[in-house]
Amino acid sequence: MAFTPRVFSGVQPTGSLHLGNYLGAVRRFVAMQDEAPCLFCVVDLHAITVWQEPDELARATRHVTAAFLAAGIDPARSIVFNQSRVAAHAELAWIFNCVARMGWLSRMTQFKEKAGRDRENASVGLFAYPNLMAADILAYQATHVPVGEDQKQHLELARDIAQKFNFDYAERLAALGYGEEGLFPLTEPIIQGPATRVMSLRDGAKKMSKSDPSDASRINLTDDADAIAQKVRKAKTDPEPLPSDPKGLEGRPEADNLVGIYAALAGTTKETVLTEHGGAMFSAFKPALADLAVSVLAPMNDAMVRLLADEGHLHAVLAQGAERAAEIAGPVLRDAKRVVGFVA
Repeated sequence: MAFTPRVFSGVQPTGSLHLGNYLGAVRRFVAMQDEAPCLFCVVDLHAITVWQEPDELARATRHVTAAFLAAGIDPARSIVFNQSRVAAHAELAWIFNCVARMGWLSRMTQFKEKAGRDRENASVGLFAYPNLMAADILAYQATHVPVGEDQKQHLELARDIAQKFNFDYAERLAALGYGEEGLFPLTEPIIQGPATRVMSLRDGAKKMSKSDPSDASRINLTDDADAIAQKVRKAKTDPEPLPSDPKGLEGRPEADNLVGIYAALAGTTKETVLTEHGGAMFSAFKPALADLAVSVLAPMNDAMVRLLADEGHLHAVLAQGAERAAEIAGPVLRDAKRVVGFVA
C-alpha cells in the first residue's frame, strides 16, 4: 500500500526564535497546512542533548508554541505538541539506535560542528541525535519534511534507517501484511524558497543563530517594530549599489543575505527584488526592507505577546496535540516492536 501523504517537522526550544527560523521553517509550516495533514513538534528531547536550564527549557517550549500559533498554524487543523509528551519518539529512537551504524553517525557534520574539538565530553544524545530525528519522522510515517539546508544530511540518514529496517525485517513485515514499501516510508525533504538559510545581520558568512552573543545579529520574533527597523538599518553591508541580477551578488554575502530576506518576506524571488531595486544604494534599500519586515513580523509579535500571557491555553494546545499524535504513532510503534520480536 502507498503511504498517506503526511508532513512532520519540528523546532528546538532553545533560545528565542528568530527571522531565520520563521523564513526557513515556520512560515512554510503554515502554507503546508493546505497541502497535507501536518504535525508540528516542539522537539524538547533534542534540546537536552546539550545542557538546558530546566525553567528556561519550559519557557522556551511555550515560546515556540506561541510562535507556531502566532504565525498561523491552526491547532484544530494541524497537530501541535511537544516531543517529550509522546513516548513513541524515545522508544522508536532506541530501535533505530540498533539499526543505524556508528559510521553513519560519525559522518554527520552537525555533530562535528557542535561537539567541536572536545568530542569526548559531548553527550551520547548529541551523537545519536539523528536517530531520534528519524524516529520523530517515521513514528508518523511522514512522507515529507520541510527543513533547512543544514538538516538535509539528517533527512538522508532517516531514509537510510527506514530502508535498512524495511530490508532487514522484510520477511516479518510481509507476515504482518506489509507490502514492498515496508513499515517506514523514504521521507522526502522539502527545501525551497529564497531564504532557506538566513545569515547573520552582522556577518554574511555566518548563519543567523539564537546562540550568537550579539542580539544585533538577528531579528527575534519577540522584537517590536522599533527593534526590527533598527536592526535592519544597522545590518552590515558593502559600499556598492545593488546589482540588477543575482549573479552580481556573488562574493557579496551581506548583500545577498538582505536581498534574500526581502524576497522571502515579500513572497517573491531575488530576480524580482533586483529588477525593482537594482542600482539602488543600501541607504535606500534598507528602509524599504525595514518597512517590509515590520509589516510582516510586527503583527506576529503582537499575537505572541497575547499568547504568552495565557499559559493555560498553550498547555492545553500541547496536551491535546500530544493525544492526537500518540493515536497516530501508537500503531506504528506497536508494529515496529512486533517486527523486531518484542513480546507485549
